[in-house]
Amino acid sequence: MNRTTLALLAALEALITVAIGIGITLVPLSLLWATDFGFSVDWLVFWRAASDIWLLGNGVDLSVTLPAATVAAIGIPEASAPFVVSIAPLAVALFTVIMAARTGARAAATRLWPTGIVAALLTFVLLTGGIALTAGDPALRPSLWQSFLIPGAVYALGLAIGAVRVLWRADATGQAGADGLVSRVTDRFDDTSLAIVGAALRGGLVAVLGIIAVAATLLALLILGNFGIITSLYQSSQFGVSGGIMATMGQIAFLPNFVVWVMSWLIGPGFALGAGSSISPVNTLAGPVPALPILGAVPTGDLPLGFLGLLVPLAIGFLAAAFVRPRLVSDLRGGPVASRLALAAVGIGVVAAVGLGLLAWFSGGAVGPGRLVAVGPNPWLITLFAFVEVTLAALIGMASGKSDTAQLDVPTRRTAARTR
Repeated sequence: MNRTTLALLAALEALITVAIGIGITLVPLSLLWATDFGFSVDWLVFWRAASDIWLLGNGVDLSVTLPAATVAAIGIPEASAPFVVSIAPLAVALFTVIMAARTGARAAATRLWPTGIVAALLTFVLLTGGIALTAGDPALRPSLWQSFLIPGAVYALGLAIGAVRVLWRADATGQAGADGLVSRVTDRFDDTSLAIVGAALRGGLVAVLGIIAVAATLLALLILGNFGIITSLYQSSQFGVSGGIMATMGQIAFLPNFVVWVMSWLIGPGFALGAGSSISPVNTLAGPVPALPILGAVPTGDLPLGFLGLLVPLAIGFLAAAFVRPRLVSDLRGGPVASRLALAAVGIGVVAAVGLGLLAWFSGGAVGPGRLVAVGPNPWLITLFAFVEVTLAALIGMASGKSDTAQLDVPTRRTAARTR
C-alpha cells in the first residue's frame, strides 16, 4: 500500500466517523421533523441541532442567547443574559475515541503509519471545523476556535491509543511496521525503572477500571430500584412519543457522565447538581435538579450507611496492587525490594488519581444559567481523595504476600545482554 492510498483510506475513515456521529442524532431529528412538524419547519434547524450535539459531545462550548419570550416562558431570570453550556455527553466523545482507535490501529499495521495518522487527523479537524461554521445560529453558537482544536484532540487521543497498542505488540513480537520505535524509547531506561513504571501503569489502570465498573453496577441498581419514580417523571413531563424518544437518547448520551458521578460519590467528594448542592456519602443536599427523569434515581436524603461506599476505592486499590505485585517482584531481581514496591504503590495511586480526576473533569460543566453553571464533581477533590485512598490501599497490597528472595540477585535478560 502506497502513501496516497493509505492517506485516502484514513481520510475516509475520519469522514465515516463524523458522518455516523452526526447521523445518530440527525436521523431521529429528521423523523421528528417529518412526523411532528410535517416538514413545515426549516430542516436546517435540525441540522444545526445535530451538529451542536456532536460538537458539544466532543468538548466544544455552546453560547446560548434566549429570546425574551422563551425566558419568560421558562421562568428563569438569569437566562435573559447569554450563558454557556459546557457539559459534554461523554457517550459522543467515547464513540469518537473508539472509532479513532480503530483507524490508528489500522494505520499502525503498515510501515507508512504516520501518513495515515496525519491524514485522518487533518480530515477530522477540517470536517469538524466546517460543521461548526454551518451550525451557527443567533440563539445557539458553538465556539469556533474550540471546534477546530478540542474535537481534534479527542480524535488524536483515540488515534494514539490504537497506534501505540499495535506498535507495542508489533515491536514485542518483531513484526514489520514498528521499526523498533517502542524499543528505542524503552531502551533509554533501566530494567528497574521500566518494571516500576509498568506496574504503576497497569495497577493504576486496573484501579480506574475497577472503580468505574463498580460505579456502573451501582448506577444500574439505582435505576432499577427507582424505576417507578423515573417512569412517573416521564409521564409528568408529557414529552409525547417523539419527545420521549429524544429525551431517552439524550440520557443515554449522558450515561457515561452519570457513571463518573457515581464514581465520584464512591470516592467521597460526590457531585453537584447545581451551585449549592452536594450529593456525597456523608451529605445529600440536592435542591432543584435538571428536568431529567433518570435523576429520579438520585438519593433525596442522607444515607445512614453511605460511608461504606468509601470502602470501594480502598478495596480496589488493594486488589490492583496485589494483581501487579507478583510480576513486579519477579522483575525486581536485585536491590532493595521494599522501597521499590512502595514506589510502585505510589505510582498506582498517581495514575489512578490522574485518570479519575480527568474523568471527573470531563463529566461536569455548565448546563444552563444561574445555579446550573456548576453540575458534576469537583475534579481537584476527586484527584486528591483518589490519590490518598488508592495509594494507602496499594501500599497495603504491596506489603502483603512474600517476596521471591531466591531470585532477587539474578540479573534480568536485558541487563545480562547489556553486559555481554
